[in-house]
Amino acid sequence: MEKKHFWIIIAGLVLLNVLTLSFLVFKGDGGNREAVAKVGKDKITRQEWLSEMESRYGKSTLNELIDQKVIENAGKKYGIKISDQAIDRELKMVKTMYGSNFSDQTTEDNWRKQIKNNLILEELLTKDVTVSEDEMKQYYEQNSSQFNVPDSFHISQIVVKTKEEAEQTLKELEQGSNFSVLAMERSIDEFTANQGGNAGYISEDDEHITADFLEQARSLKPGEWSSPIKTDEGYAVIMLHEHLKGESYSYKEVKNLIRRQIALEQMDIPVSAKPFWKEADVEWFYGEEAQ
Repeated sequence: MEKKHFWIIIAGLVLLNVLTLSFLVFKGDGGNREAVAKVGKDKITRQEWLSEMESRYGKSTLNELIDQKVIENAGKKYGIKISDQAIDRELKMVKTMYGSNFSDQTTEDNWRKQIKNNLILEELLTKDVTVSEDEMKQYYEQNSSQFNVPDSFHISQIVVKTKEEAEQTLKELEQGSNFSVLAMERSIDEFTANQGGNAGYISEDDEHITADFLEQARSLKPGEWSSPIKTDEGYAVIMLHEHLKGESYSYKEVKNLIRRQIALEQMDIPVSAKPFWKEADVEWFYGEEAQ
C-alpha cells in the first residue's frame, strides 16, 4: 500500500473521530425536540438531525470506535509498544507530505492518538513477517527522499489585489483585528479564505512557492505576520503558526518503519483491524462483521 494513500485513510479517520465526538455529545443532550434550525415557520428538531446523522454515519462511526478498541486490546495482548519518537516522526512526515492539503480541523492530540493506533495496527498485521536486512537497506537507499524532511511552515494567508489593500490589512491586524476573520472577509484566494486563511504547510520542495514567500515565512515567529508579499494574484500577508525544522532520518531510526512498509506491500492486504474482530469477541448493533 502506498504511504500517501495510507495517510489519506488516517486523515479520514481523524475527521470521523471529530464527527463521532460531536454526535455523542449531542446524543446525550435531553432536548431532542429542541429546534436546531428554522425555515420560515418550519422547524428542524434535534431528533430529526441526530436521526439523519445516524443513518448516514452511524454504522461507519461505530465500526471505527470498535476498531480503536480492538487495536488497543490486541496491542496490549501482544505487547506492542509505540514510542513517542515514532509518533513524532510520523506526524512530522505526514504534515510535510501533505503540505497545503494537511487538515488541522482537529487537534494535534487527536492526530497523535490516531497515528499511534495505526502504528499498532501495522505492527499487529506484520508481526509474523520476516524482512531481510538487505531488503530494508535497499528500500532506504531507493527511497531516501521519503526520509529527508525539509523545513516546513504552517501558515495562514490573506491575499488581496493591491499593495494598498495589503497595507490596510496590516494596519487592521496591528489594531487587533482577527487574522482568520479578515481572511474570510477579503482574501481573494477562495480556497484558503474559506478556511480562515489556513494554507497548511509549505516548504522549499513545493514548486509553487516562491523564494520570497519562503524567506518571509522563515523570518517569522509563531503568531507573527509578514509585510506584503508580491504574488501572481496580487499581494499576500502571511501569518506563521508553526515552523517544522527539517530533518534527515538515519537508517537505524526508520528501520522498523521500513520493515512494516515492505511487509505490508508483500502481504498485499488492506490495513484493517477486521482480522482481529473475532479474536476480540466483538458484538455490535448491526450484528455482522466489520465492513
